[in-house]
Amino acid sequence: MAAPKKGRRQSAPGKPGRSLVFILIALVALTGGMFLSGHTTPRLGIDLAGGTSITLEAKNEPGQKNAINPTNMNTAVDIINNRVNGLGVSEAEVQTQGDKNIIVNIPKGSNEKQAREQVGTTAQLYFRPVITQTSGQPTPEPTPSSSSGTDKEKDKDKATDKATDKATDKATDGNSPSSTPTSQGRAVSEALKADPTPSASDKGKDGKKDKAPSPDPATAKLQEQFTKLDCTDKKARAAAGRGIKPSEPTIACGKSPDGKTWDKFILAPAELNGKDVDDAKATIRQETGAWVVNMEFTKGGAKKFSNVTSKLSQQQPPQNQFAIVLDGEVASAPSVNSTLSTNAEISGSFNQESAKDLANILSYGALPLTFHEQSVTTVSPALGGEQLKAGLIAGAIGLALVVIYLVLYYRGLSLIAIASLLVSAALTYTIMTLLGPTIKFALNLPAVCGAIVAIGITADSFIVFFERVRDEIREGRTLRPAVERGWPRARRTILVSDFVSFLAAAVLFVVTVGKVQGFAFTLGLTTLLDVVVVFFFTKPLMTLMARKKFFASGHKWSGLDPQRLGAKPPLRRSRRTTPPTAGPVDPKEA
Repeated sequence: MAAPKKGRRQSAPGKPGRSLVFILIALVALTGGMFLSGHTTPRLGIDLAGGTSITLEAKNEPGQKNAINPTNMNTAVDIINNRVNGLGVSEAEVQTQGDKNIIVNIPKGSNEKQAREQVGTTAQLYFRPVITQTSGQPTPEPTPSSSSGTDKEKDKDKATDKATDKATDKATDGNSPSSTPTSQGRAVSEALKADPTPSASDKGKDGKKDKAPSPDPATAKLQEQFTKLDCTDKKARAAAGRGIKPSEPTIACGKSPDGKTWDKFILAPAELNGKDVDDAKATIRQETGAWVVNMEFTKGGAKKFSNVTSKLSQQQPPQNQFAIVLDGEVASAPSVNSTLSTNAEISGSFNQESAKDLANILSYGALPLTFHEQSVTTVSPALGGEQLKAGLIAGAIGLALVVIYLVLYYRGLSLIAIASLLVSAALTYTIMTLLGPTIKFALNLPAVCGAIVAIGITADSFIVFFERVRDEIREGRTLRPAVERGWPRARRTILVSDFVSFLAAAVLFVVTVGKVQGFAFTLGLTTLLDVVVVFFFTKPLMTLMARKKFFASGHKWSGLDPQRLGAKPPLRRSRRTTPPTAGPVDPKEA
């Protein structure tokens, strides 16, 4: 009964076509997915395509220990990503690497200096009382002239209607020719309104400046800067208030709720900063179903916030507003109607996205994190193209040397090895191409080096298998049993070797930062694909070739010639023929 079982085990590899069909289906599926996705080439990294790469390292503030965590890092990525998008950069990448690093990759065509100014510093979040506000500067987005005038007239009509409904607006009879409505919601007890009431730069209503939590409304120089400020100019918005200390008044711009106009402000010195906010969340108010932003202040922040809101609630618009300023731009300017303390709510015409954006801004400002530039790398497109060309040439040379060695040493067996290398290359290419749009994988120069090293690792697996088969032939076995007996020995060696390579790649990926991770990722990916190719392609193909006369007969160009390998078949035959020779001896003795 034992013999039939062994026979069944040996007959299992007799259907290698199933494995070959599996690998063929996988190749067709990956190739089809690549063309359907519209991405037929791998996504190139900054060092190959050209651009600027900035590595930021997060550090705890003094007295803080556990501020660097995945939640805070992901929030920081969202805020920095918004900054990069604000530069008008397309296809920029902002992602975490490791536990405390953020990588910002900006493609070619972007200004390196501007990028470093935008993303290389920690977000500065301040709460400043509003001194003066002017609304109504249109955003520079192009719109048809016929509908533009109609929209402006509608905005004016809405502003007039809302102004008549609010008694407080009488105190701010504006000088602006066309103010747009900025009120987002009604007053809420123990809450902040989402946006300021309509107002203009009225300097004749500052008789109650002794009650305002700020010094004189504006100096002559500040007033002149305020008058000249054009919030529709991106450079002017970025330059507004640059270099001004938190303890000094400043000018700033902020988008109106509808996103169609810009408001410009004169702001008093900062009363609170982002570190005074303990937490901020976007939630839905159960009574109305509207999105709101809830803020919780720290113990010290709550005390300061209570003092400030107590003073602001007694002022007339716009001096009862509290501007939330992020990196010099007003994110929101809610009005204060009553004294607030630990908790506050910003309500209004938010949607889910805008509420979460504001909550992220507030949360990020509350993080006790400081980001330092660890490295900045700028690569020109020409240099990137040269590096890519050099990498491809190096890969072609390495592949050619491996093929030449296989042909000279293994002769006919080199056909199996070359076919396996081609399948491995096809799988690697298609998977890397698909990983670009899915997980934002970018092929950089170290990743190309990892793919080149993988050629040797893959070829080494073939060599191990071939040598085990040749060892079996040296012991006097024919090719078909030699393949089946040599495979288990080769399999163990291949798995151990690939496990060591994959473990090294995994450790390298975890402990390194930046472009070296591209090398580790590619090395680990190709190591896994090596196991797949050897098990599902090389071994089944070798089983099929063992049935062909060219290989089975031990042709001198097959690479399996018994004489060339030094096989000793007579020794194997003598051992097998000893039982029959013992039979005729017994009758003679009888």
